[in-house]
Formats: sequence, C-alpha cells, structure tokens
Amino acid sequence: MTQGKTNKADRLFLTLAFIIVIFGLIMLASASAPIGYTKFGDTYFFIKKQILFGLIPGTILFCIFGNLNYQFWKKFSWIIYFASIAALVLVWVPGIGAVINGSRSWIYIAGLSFQPSEFAKLAVVVILAMLLSESKNLEDWKTGLLPVLAILSPVVLLIAAQDAGTLSILIMTIFAMLYLAGIRKSYLLILGMAGAVAFAALLLIAPYRVSRLTTFLHPELDPKGVGYQINQAFLAIGSGGFWGLGLGHSRQKFQYLPEVQSDSVFAIISEEMGFLISAGMIFLITFLGLRGLKIAKGAPDGFGRLLASGIMIWFLCQSFLNISAIIGLLPLTGVPLPFVSQGGSALLIGLLSFGIVANISKESKI
Repeated sequence: MTQGKTNKADRLFLTLAFIIVIFGLIMLASASAPIGYTKFGDTYFFIKKQILFGLIPGTILFCIFGNLNYQFWKKFSWIIYFASIAALVLVWVPGIGAVINGSRSWIYIAGLSFQPSEFAKLAVVVILAMLLSESKNLEDWKTGLLPVLAILSPVVLLIAAQDAGTLSILIMTIFAMLYLAGIRKSYLLILGMAGAVAFAALLLIAPYRVSRLTTFLHPELDPKGVGYQINQAFLAIGSGGFWGLGLGHSRQKFQYLPEVQSDSVFAIISEEMGFLISAGMIFLITFLGLRGLKIAKGAPDGFGRLLASGIMIWFLCQSFLNISAIIGLLPLTGVPLPFVSQGGSALLIGLLSFGIVANISKESKI
C-alpha cells in the first residue's frame, strides 16, 4: 500500500536491522569464545570489544543520522570524500598505519584501531550519489561519466593497494549505482572489460591471489596448506546438518577453523544452528536488502534514491560475497559478514549507514 510522506522511519526496516544485529552479537559471542580465551584469557573478549567500539557508538550514530535529514550528506559530500582519502593515506604513514592479520589497512591512534576502508565505502556512495543526481549529461561519456570516474579513482586505487575484498565490494557498488543512474549499458560493458583486465593484472602482481583462485577451483589439492580454511569451513557446515549441533556446541571453532570471529563466522553459524537457521539468515539478509531498495525507490529525489540504493547494494554485495566464499561458490577474500563478524569499524559504519536509510524512509513513498 502506497503511503504519503511520513515522519516515522519504516518499522519493517528497523525491525529487520535490529534482528540481524542481535543475532550477529549472539553468534559472535559463541564463535569467538575459544579464541578469545586462548589469546587473551577472556572468553568474552571479542564480544565486549564489539559492543564497546562498535555497537554503542554505532547505535548513537544511527540515532543521530536517523533523525538528521539525509540532505546533510549531500551538503558535506566533498568534505566526507576528501576525509576518506586522507584516512586511506594515513594507512601508509609510519607510526599511524598498522598491519593487522597481515593486512596494511588500519590506522592506530591513541590506542584505538580503525579501518579507513569502511568509511571510504560510505564516502564513495555519498559522493557518487551526489555527482550522479546532479549530472545533467550522463549520456555523454566525456562530460558525464569520465569526470565521475576521475573523481573516484584516488579512493579506488588506494583501496586496491590495501584490500582486494573491499575493492570488489566497492566496484560492484559503483557499477550498480551507475546502472541505476541511467548510464549507457555500452559504457558499463567497456568498464567491465577494463575491470577484467585490471583484475588479471592484480593476479599477476600478487601470486597469493592466484593461489586463492586455484584453491577455489580445487580445494582438495592442498587441505593442509592454502586450502585449509575452506576445507575446515566445509567440515563445519557439513557437521551442522539440518538442525545444527546447538548454540555453543561447535567443534571447528576450537582452533580448527581460522578467523572464526571474522570472515569464517558463517561456517560456525551453519555448524551450530544448522541449515534451517542459516537459510533463514540468508532470507533475512535478502529481505532486509530488498526492503532498503524499496525505500530507495520511493525516495523523494535522485540523491536520496541513489544514496539509499548504494548503501543497500553495498550491504547485499558484502553479505553474499562472504557467504558465497565460505560455502565454496567464490574464492575466499577475507570479507567480513556485515553486522555479524567481529570489527568495531564495520559495525559502527554499518549502523551509521542504516541510520541514513532509516531517515530516507521517513520521506519515502513505500
């Protein structure tokens, strides 16, 4: 049923978001308990960190930006974008940039770590929504598409040098937003071909990416080496069966499956909760994403439509990239599962972004 302008955020969107956040906290607490005790002597180390540095500040930002008109982001889009570039550059500054889990994609200031690429994803969505909504000649690649790509290139290149998984999410989000804005399909095809060439180049300059691709195609070839994580994930998923072993009863989280608190968390969900709940979670993610896209479709202007669309496409792409990798449909990329995997930066930015969508829903014709 179509409704007119309302002053209340969409209740269904808020309810679905609340469910996935709570479910994510429960599963993170279970999955991370053994590694938290082994590494830090505290079973609840990771969940406490998630709540303190992700949930609490993220909820505050959700409430703030859920009640602040989304046009704020258009007004300050350039400042936000250049701030994201500065943050990405800081990763390479000695004494500030930090390597965590083998990835140089963090900044470490005053005892606190932050992943700038999470903020950069939001910044790219904001600046792209502004540029595309204000462009009057998207049909002309010289005056419409080329300037947009030139503006986005610094962030894309900086993220490419830091994290291939985040780069994949960013590229998919950019392509989707360009399509929704009405860019010619022939231009998108050319960009896709150029992206394929760039992907091949990334494989050639980083041999470990080739090994990931080989492992994806033949995970059984090196089960104790590069194929260890995916094979252990398969064991976890298979052990769960239809009903699961029960909350807290995973065996693979006890030093068998790597990164149980981050990109492997879906395997633990499958093992403990089984196929039924895992499939329900995928349905929840899909339903939440579609609800967000419906909010975007009913937005009162082009900027709101593209902003909400970009956020929800980013959420869906990252979710299914993580899940697809864990169940063997795509190569492992180290991409976390939104609102579930450990990571204060990701949860904070995720909640902030959903706050923006909630604000847009107040004026959306749903």
